[in-house]
Amino acid sequence: MFTGLVESKGTLVRRTQHGRDARLVVRGDLVTPGKDPIVLGESIAIDGVCLTVDTIVEPGGPGASTFEVDASSETLAKTTLGSLAIGASVNLERALPIGGRLGGHIVSGHVDGVGRVREKIPSGAALRVVFDAPAELARFIAPKGSICVSGVSLTVNGVSGSSFDVMLIPHTRDKTSLDALAVGAPVNLEVDILARYVARLLDVGPATASGASAEPGSQTEESSDTRLLSRLHAAGYL
Repeated sequence: MFTGLVESKGTLVRRTQHGRDARLVVRGDLVTPGKDPIVLGESIAIDGVCLTVDTIVEPGGPGASTFEVDASSETLAKTTLGSLAIGASVNLERALPIGGRLGGHIVSGHVDGVGRVREKIPSGAALRVVFDAPAELARFIAPKGSICVSGVSLTVNGVSGSSFDVMLIPHTRDKTSLDALAVGAPVNLEVDILARYVARLLDVGPATASGASAEPGSQTEESSDTRLLSRLHAAGYL
């Protein structure tokens, strides 16, 4: 699990294809000794994609300060990693340790879809950015809710159809790769996992006393759904 608070920016330095899969080599200061460096086998989010570190080259030798991960064909096809150019800047975050501060929001590192930058609007020292999301994700994106954009936890300012906008404060602009994105650039999107669970609960319907889901249109389903909707509304979700 991650938080969407980027620890460091890295650089993609090499990509090696293995059939439809690929090995990615990333350079970053998370490898530097004395800075609680990453270790073999741990999870790391690269632009919001959860991957496993399987090779580390520490400073002082060829390929210094790099680590390597394997990306499957599914990951390459469903995220921006498949089209990421050599030399591109990437956002890096290690998995949240037990007892760590959840400063952003709960992020799984499982990308839901790829969006694109629609517009960038300067706002003093901040930057308002409008993104286009896949239509199927629109129901999960709500004003003042959370969303992870290429590994960065952000608050949704507003929503219009399948588009949404966020505000990048100076710190976020400086410490992540989002500020440098051009209009039309692709980004990885992970919606708030709580929104997904609520939507799934509403789709499937409540279980009956026997443990099975109520039949669509049944009196049990209708009365239970009414109570559920009332509770969600009272809690501020609807």
